[in-house]
Amino acid sequence: MLGPLKWVGLVLVLVGLAFNALWPAGQVLDVEGSARVIDGDSLYVAGREVRMEGIDAPEGRQSCRRDGREYACGDEARKLLHRLIGGGQVFCEGHEIDKHGRLLALCSAGNVDLNREMVAQGFAVAYGRFREEEKAAKGGGKGLWAGEFTPPRDWRRERNIGL
Repeated sequence: MLGPLKWVGLVLVLVGLAFNALWPAGQVLDVEGSARVIDGDSLYVAGREVRMEGIDAPEGRQSCRRDGREYACGDEARKLLHRLIGGGQVFCEGHEIDKHGRLLALCSAGNVDLNREMVAQGFAVAYGRFREEEKAAKGGGKGLWAGEFTPPRDWRRERNIGL
């Protein structure tokens, strides 16, 4: 027969197990592994599609203007992200799943904070985070800020992409 303290202990264990069972599945959203770049703010990591949180880079087919000429800024953003990764492993700390089923995450490759660096080098605009990096990139005329561009969100909206 169990004494009163053992009953209390058993009840606490059962409550803990019930709480654990009811906790929403998928709370651990981190992924790590080799990466394949989709565009300047999206990639596959270990087979999982990841959207880099807090930034928005030009779409793959998007063009911008610099020195009076059009250039493929979406392609340049993709190439920059690829260079930043450098063929190494990528770790993404996920926070939620977006409406398209992609993991929203902050990603790094080695000691490089990929989200922050894309904004700092001027090939992504900041949403919420990284405002100081965007301000510095804009002030220094880096990346997109060296010329004229349509913000990626507006570019997608004009073409009914990703709505």
